[in-house]
Amino acid sequence: MPTVLRIGSFRFHFYSDERQEPAHIHVRTPDGECKFWMEPTIRLAGNRGVRPQALRRIEQLVFEHHDVLRRAYDEYRNQ
Repeated sequence: MPTVLRIGSFRFHFYSDERQEPAHIHVRTPDGECKFWMEPTIRLAGNRGVRPQALRRIEQLVFEHHDVLRRAYDEYRNQ
């Protein structure tokens, strides 16, 4: 489960057994975990326990760091 980015209490990572899914990022918080699709548009794919305010902030961070997250996803997937 490689960690790509840490911002505050948010840890952006991938799971190694999800190579068949479209580009996405998981984000672990103290309250739970959520998942955002990165293509074709950034959107929430799932949420377990992350509060709405934190989801909005995470979505903003996914937009802000999309290039870094997508590049890391592509590099990891092509290993």
